[in-house]
Amino acid sequence: MNKRFAYLIVGAMVLGVLVGWGCNQFLDAEGAKSAASGLSLITDIFLRLIKMIIAPLVFTTLVAGIAHMEDAAAVGRIGAKTLGWFIGASAVSLLLGLLMVHLLQPGHGLHLVEAAVSSKPAATTEAFTLKGFITHLVPTSIFDAMAKNEILQIVVFSLFVGTAVAALDDKAPQVLHLVEQCAQIMLKVTGFVMKLAPLAIFAALASTIATQGLAMLGTYAKFVLGFYGAMATLWALLFVAAFVVLGKRAIPLFGVIREPALLAFSTASSEAAYPRILDSLPKVGVRRRIVSFVLPLGYSFNLDGSMLYCTFATMFIMQAHGVHLTIQQQIFMLLLLMVTSKGIAGVPRASLVVIMATLTYFGLPEAWIALVLGVDHLLDMGRSATNVVGNSVAAAVVAKWEGELEDMPEAEPA
Repeated sequence: MNKRFAYLIVGAMVLGVLVGWGCNQFLDAEGAKSAASGLSLITDIFLRLIKMIIAPLVFTTLVAGIAHMEDAAAVGRIGAKTLGWFIGASAVSLLLGLLMVHLLQPGHGLHLVEAAVSSKPAATTEAFTLKGFITHLVPTSIFDAMAKNEILQIVVFSLFVGTAVAALDDKAPQVLHLVEQCAQIMLKVTGFVMKLAPLAIFAALASTIATQGLAMLGTYAKFVLGFYGAMATLWALLFVAAFVVLGKRAIPLFGVIREPALLAFSTASSEAAYPRILDSLPKVGVRRRIVSFVLPLGYSFNLDGSMLYCTFATMFIMQAHGVHLTIQQQIFMLLLLMVTSKGIAGVPRASLVVIMATLTYFGLPEAWIALVLGVDHLLDMGRSATNVVGNSVAAAVVAKWEGELEDMPEAEPA
């Protein structure tokens, strides 16, 4: 994301707050509601565009990723240890987001249910049982699943197709090439859709504040600060894990990844920091062949900040609308996010797509995601930096496990 686009995002947020405040102050309740309805048209179009890309995006990226996973299996031990760390870190990130959102309750007391739910009540989540979940895993038709954006069924079908392609001796090169090309096309389409984000952010903020008033800014502040508090906790856990495995080498490790993390934070893009990480990690003794193997996998399967945000934001939305999930349902949600987040990692604003798919799966209106859309950029900065830190720690840990962590090069004279 370039600076111009970042300025557009910030400008859209400020303008949205001002327009929403003006409508709330100078119009009566009916007028403010009418203005909010008109503004929400922009947000609705944006959300429909996101919904449009979910099914082909998940299918193509997941099939392509799984088909190439044999490369990791070919390296044997290193691939297994790398993926083991990724799965563990992902589980911790998702669980931490869930625990922190329950502890802080950022969406508690908003009572948006009456305004947002009219035709599709939140009570549909009560029918979510173990038997229903297992039965729902298997699609009767992949075309029906795609038409209804049944994300979990698409994931299951993609797992079968990707595994079958990887198991073939020649890996079906024409099919794999076609899937990869389709994935590239969908990523480009996603980029086009995300260019409308400033307009959608403006409309979402203006519409919300027009009806809820400036008091809503307090809720957003609690949400943003709560997420950054959860993210700081994750950073602390990553440092402790690095210190346990690497010892005192963890301190220079966090020193050299400071610049890439700041770059990811300022650009809200972990991809922008990728070349810097490749250059920085060998400075603390991580062999380049380990870095070159772990980082590409990490950018596809180990986005710790994004996964923490998925649980935190999803539960915030549900709290704001008075939706209560049982422990069993929350465990299923974690499993669903664990799988779906692997399918579209690296996609611009992928977290929004994952959260919308989760809401849809639970029978909740996907339009509810507009509640977090207005402040998503502020949170995207933090989760991008966290993704960089998580992948850097993973590379150093795997290098240590494999005996590939060299002595640190001597510092050059200043």
